[in-house]
Amino acid sequence: MGVVIFMSIYILKPLTFMFLPIILYLFHVILRDLWRVNRKLSCHGPPTYPIIGCLISFYKNRNHLLDWYTELLTESATNTIVVHRFGAPRTIVTANPENVEYMLKTNFNNFPKGKRFTEILGDFLGFGIFNVDGELWRSQRKLASHEFSAKSLRELAMNTLEEEVEKQLLPLLESLAAAKEVVDLQELLRRLAFNMVCEVSLGIDRFCLDPSQPISPLAKAFDMASEVCARRGAAPLFIVWKIKRWLGLGSEQKLKDAVEEVHAYVNDIIQHRKQKMNQRDQVCSEDDLLSRFISAGHEDEIIRDMMISFIMAGRDTTSAAMTWFFWLLSCHPDTEQEVLKEIESVAGDTEMLDYESLKELKLLKACLCESMRLYPPVAWDSKHAMVDDLLPDGTPVNAGDRLTYFPYGMGRMEALWGKDRLEFKPDRWFLEPDKEKSGALKEVCPYKFPVFQAGPRVCLGKEMAFTQMKYVVASILRRFEFRPVGSESPLFVPLLTAHMAGGFKVLVHRRR
Repeated sequence: MGVVIFMSIYILKPLTFMFLPIILYLFHVILRDLWRVNRKLSCHGPPTYPIIGCLISFYKNRNHLLDWYTELLTESATNTIVVHRFGAPRTIVTANPENVEYMLKTNFNNFPKGKRFTEILGDFLGFGIFNVDGELWRSQRKLASHEFSAKSLRELAMNTLEEEVEKQLLPLLESLAAAKEVVDLQELLRRLAFNMVCEVSLGIDRFCLDPSQPISPLAKAFDMASEVCARRGAAPLFIVWKIKRWLGLGSEQKLKDAVEEVHAYVNDIIQHRKQKMNQRDQVCSEDDLLSRFISAGHEDEIIRDMMISFIMAGRDTTSAAMTWFFWLLSCHPDTEQEVLKEIESVAGDTEMLDYESLKELKLLKACLCESMRLYPPVAWDSKHAMVDDLLPDGTPVNAGDRLTYFPYGMGRMEALWGKDRLEFKPDRWFLEPDKEKSGALKEVCPYKFPVFQAGPRVCLGKEMAFTQMKYVVASILRRFEFRPVGSESPLFVPLLTAHMAGGFKVLVHRRR
């Protein structure tokens, strides 16, 4: 009996090796045909297979997802693609303004952020305004909208700008220029933005602005928390980070430690502020957002989460926009001279620009918009469908689908911006090509340029962000110029907010 079995194996073994290539080839043919069928059913999108979806191509392109998606969207007649990824919900990615308007405004109630999104950011942002839906979002939005429209908050923001820029930023740049030291401009601008948003939101003292000095523990914790949360969203398999969190491993343990540090810091500030406000013989006159929300009677946890959300949104978005702005300006010296000429014309003999004069810097605003068109602070944003739906371009939506609108890709669509879409051309934001004569900026559709979102969730701090960026940029350009160290084109990295990989190293020179 043993001899028979041995002989059978001896005979079958070479047959197995003989037929194995044939079996593999047939398997390949079946997968290829199924992929072709799937392409017909799902219109444009990445190569997709049964069960695993587009996991293979997603993994291959994981280091340049933005440009890969942009290419796929460009090939699509509707600028919309459907992505089937193993372990993730069916995802519709669109660069079509009609679809964006439908999601963010027309049928707003069917496209909340959704549980999957709020889970990714839940440990960090909790129940803050940027991470909730429904009635909780509406109540926070109503309160925040009222506070952001207050004149006293605008005055606080302007006073903070003057304090930080005139007494901290400009003297630091002066010393760097005198010493001819290389500085990471991205890190410098991030610290500046962090100081300003902490002052306006929490009413706390500034942190060190000099990039050569260690980063503050609070800012470091914010960095770690935002990075890990962003990598959760980009993970090929959604379940991986959940397992790591359950086991307390690697990045998830780092996230837990960072969140605990941020929570402890903000909770401590809340308690001290409440004690100060409760003192009978002392009237609390702070105009910062924290004092306003405490006075409104919200619970401590809600106040904490809202403060963290505002700091997160106000810190990295403006600093990212200004970093790319200064890099683009360094590549276009003629435009830099035009912007400088406008600033000097508006400022005249005054040392500092006031709130009203900042409104006159139209070319500067056009340059900032053009910079954010090419390098948006938030590269993409997602919603989730509540019920089955149909987008304006005819793309069917299933309940539970993720819908992603894609500002980075939209800024690179020929259908939206023309054949010169990849060029830095601030003129495109003016009604007439000759901006010096017309001076009127276009009212660009927010669903074509959704860098501040649009519809009911449009960014409340949009005008404050432009005011801050204009003031900082104008103050710097009047006195200094930056010369990049190295000639390589920087790499755009999209986390929760986008940044320049490796920072932006420059030499600071006193302007003649």
